[in-house]
Amino acid sequence: MKFLSFEHQGQKTYGVKVKREEAAWILPKVFEAFGESDYPKTLLEGLEQNVSIDFQEAVRKVVVQAEKSDEKAQYKVNFSDIKFLPPVTPTNNVIAVGRNFAKHAEELNNTVDRLYVFTKAPSSLIGDGNEIPLHSDVTEALDYEGELGIVIGKYGHKIPKGMALDYVYGYTIVNDITARDLQKAHAQAFLSKSLLGGCPMGPYIVTKDELPTPENVNIVTKVNNEIRQDGSTKEMILKIDDLIAEISKYIALHPGDVIATGTPSGVGAGMNPPAYLKAGDEIKVTIDGIGTLANTISEK
Repeated sequence: MKFLSFEHQGQKTYGVKVKREEAAWILPKVFEAFGESDYPKTLLEGLEQNVSIDFQEAVRKVVVQAEKSDEKAQYKVNFSDIKFLPPVTPTNNVIAVGRNFAKHAEELNNTVDRLYVFTKAPSSLIGDGNEIPLHSDVTEALDYEGELGIVIGKYGHKIPKGMALDYVYGYTIVNDITARDLQKAHAQAFLSKSLLGGCPMGPYIVTKDELPTPENVNIVTKVNNEIRQDGSTKEMILKIDDLIAEISKYIALHPGDVIATGTPSGVGAGMNPPAYLKAGDEIKVTIDGIGTLANTISEK
């Protein structure tokens, strides 16, 4: 299943992609018509309930009934009529892993001998199709990083590596927008990676049953349809179970938390000369089995 959050007719809601259509089932409407009255009001609530209630199975049952309905059109909406939101806003900051692809670390002259973790503020989150501010008042070096995002499905702390994948609900796409000059000047990553609009995410959360080999999928990032990054998650130094086990040694993970797993080589800062983002640029990050996350840079 591909879950998404979106705005339609001024209302924020969530849904699941209609098979073979560029449309979404509006899950609150579907639950109200065909399910129990006590249904999750947001996608995050659905993930939080997933431990005691099989949220995915509950969705499957009510969607089957909606598909059989003579009035099924009233329960879905075309993508052209919605504004995509980040699929989920985590309880924690977005947790991001740097230097997890050796060639990317090398292109920025960084070492890969230890775990490098930072976070991105929830206020930086935007959805597919939304504009990323240029932030020309604070940076002249805005850059992109296409990444696979792990979506956590249940609470865990000090998770054993052998059980780590049991805590995964699904996967999404993250574009780790970074102000390189601020990153260097501050000698840390939080502010340079938490600018408003600096964490495009989506368009969907794909459940892990639909992406059975997440450590062997292609990541392609294009700027104005020019391929800049063309890598694979098989290049990750620390794998998904490594990351979950290591990060959860220190912080508790909650349903809806997102871990961005690092980026392949090909970022703007690694080019000669550097090719930073400018107003009007369109960035597309595509990951096999998930889809494409597309955003443009605004004038300001």
